[in-house]
Amino acid sequence: MTDKKSFSDLGAADPTTEPFWQACLEGRLIVQRCESCGVHQFYPRPFCLSCESGALEWVDASGTGTIYSLTTVRIPVSEELVPPYLLALVDLDEGPRLLTNIEAAQACIGDRVAVAWRARDGLPPLPVFKPAGR
Repeated sequence: MTDKKSFSDLGAADPTTEPFWQACLEGRLIVQRCESCGVHQFYPRPFCLSCESGALEWVDASGTGTIYSLTTVRIPVSEELVPPYLLALVDLDEGPRLLTNIEAAQACIGDRVAVAWRARDGLPPLPVFKPAGR
């Protein structure tokens, strides 16, 4: 028996994403890496998008990247996300692209960012990004 909370049991994960959310509890951003071809990928899948191998491992990501695309959301979509807020695609230094929030008043495409963590009640913290160096 384990004391580890399963986010799959809460409906917040599935067996493929469970390791990601467990790492978030520890303040670690992880991505999958293919043991066959070496490509990193996110979001989690049961096979490599590059070579279709099932030999995937979880590895720590640096937590840094570059804003690829950015928009300001001005329409309320949930109580947790009060507009306006920045929504971005961030190219992680390892290669995968991640859809995330940028926690800053302003940001630009091409800006360097670093992972930060947004606490959530009853769920693991959510990886968000802040301008690097702040």
